[in-house]
Amino acid sequence: MNRTGTEVLRALLIVAVVVAVLWYGFGLLSQPDLFVNLSPTLSKLVQALIAVVLGVIGIWALFYAGNTIIEALPGKASEFFRPYLFVVPALVVVGVYLIYPAVGTITQSITDRPEGEGALFNYAEAFTNPEMLIILRNNLMWLLIVPIVSVVFGLVFAGLVDRIKLESLAKSFVFLPLAISFVGAAVIWQFVYAWKPAGQPQIGILNAFWMWAGGFLVDWGIISEVEPIPWLFETPMNNFALMVIMIWLQVGFAMVVLSAAIKGVPTEMTEAARIDGASERQIFFKITIPSIRGALLVVYTTIAIAVLKVFDLIFVTTGGNLDTSVIAVEMYQQMFRFRNLGFAATLAVILLVAVIPIMVVNLRNLRRQGIGA
Repeated sequence: MNRTGTEVLRALLIVAVVVAVLWYGFGLLSQPDLFVNLSPTLSKLVQALIAVVLGVIGIWALFYAGNTIIEALPGKASEFFRPYLFVVPALVVVGVYLIYPAVGTITQSITDRPEGEGALFNYAEAFTNPEMLIILRNNLMWLLIVPIVSVVFGLVFAGLVDRIKLESLAKSFVFLPLAISFVGAAVIWQFVYAWKPAGQPQIGILNAFWMWAGGFLVDWGIISEVEPIPWLFETPMNNFALMVIMIWLQVGFAMVVLSAAIKGVPTEMTEAARIDGASERQIFFKITIPSIRGALLVVYTTIAIAVLKVFDLIFVTTGGNLDTSVIAVEMYQQMFRFRNLGFAATLAVILLVAVIPIMVVNLRNLRRQGIGA
């Protein structure tokens, strides 16, 4: 047997061994009795470590064996099949874990409906039910307010912090909330918005400050009395209070991206404008902002997608009650609380359709900047 045949045979043997080891290894991980002598925490840690080692080494071995087989092919055939060796596994994963579930969700949204109703019953219910109309209104409010305000504040901070000496420290403080999970941010702001009836000690920062400042207003005769404000219990104020949390989380992201974009604006342009007598305000609005339009659009679309999927903040703070629910929260409620899988699938499809135009705008913007095909 020549050298090429030996290499192919060795590669096939590697593939067979790796598949057998992976099959046996992951089979052992599915047996809980194997780790019965370990503590629960140590057992999970050992299982995770074994899974990572098997997965990483196994995938590397499979790619190595596949590349060896392709190298043994004639020149043109090798060049043709080599890209598919690395692309096809990724496409299979995307197909199995993304495309197939998406198609299944769309199918379920049409077929899983009350007996005797039309195919589009769930969609008609989603756009005619009074409660759903409130939910859709909330999503629209979030989509209109949060990305715009986040981008504006991020742009303002990006323009200001670049002019101070402690730029890194200032950026760290503004960026810090982004490192907090949505659940953690919701818990923090629950203490900020905490409310107790009048006459009781206020543990919420906002109400404590309001009662303190309101006391002076009463003494000066500006108002007759002051009472604590139930920020999360009054509609529509509770929706805006929740939006503040999201804005607080996203401003840091907007600031960092836009600050980098501003630093990329050619200094020759701004210096020439100053020589021509342009003010700093004119330079900012006539030169800087048009120059970073692509970055502004990327930041806006990224935050908009995050807003469409917002779930944690609302679920932890209000649970979607008091007219604060959005599509993601309602989808969870319909699926796990009411077991209405068809309607939950419909809401998932609505979210998918809402995200697609934003993604198209983002991709076109990237292509305009020469990024991507």
